[in-house]
Amino acid sequence: MVTKMAREELAEFCVLCMLSDGAGNVLVQNRNDPSWPGICFPGGHVEKGESFTAAAIREVQEETGLTMENPRLCGVKQFQNHHDARYVVFFYKADQFHGILTSSDEGEVFWVSIDKLQDYPLVEDFMNMYKVMESPDLSEFYYYNEDENWKFKLL
Repeated sequence: MVTKMAREELAEFCVLCMLSDGAGNVLVQNRNDPSWPGICFPGGHVEKGESFTAAAIREVQEETGLTMENPRLCGVKQFQNHHDARYVVFFYKADQFHGILTSSDEGEVFWVSIDKLQDYPLVEDFMNMYKVMESPDLSEFYYYNEDENWKFKLL
């Protein structure tokens, strides 16, 4: 008997958004979440029935007060979470926005020079996410488990 592999799986979708000001600065957030602390780009979960792009615009507005215009999909991060669902984070970036920069309960937001990023306490895998977002040769940050150890590939 031949068994078919399942093509469907549980998934959780998120977005992470890099806004740049055209002067070498990016918008970051000092996260208030103790489960993933540090400096990161704003973002969050995609609501059921919501487009990924709409989620990116909504999350940036909720967390920063800014309305992102013309966000561009620039990569993805993925791994199997502790419930064995695929956790997928879509990376967006934009250099057009309007509004008044305002921090939220999610954390303080502020502009930082790209060349000063490593001077801050970044979330654990921030620089690898940034590499995918910025490199024209990369599109995926993929975590996988091998022999009970988490490893990753930048693809």
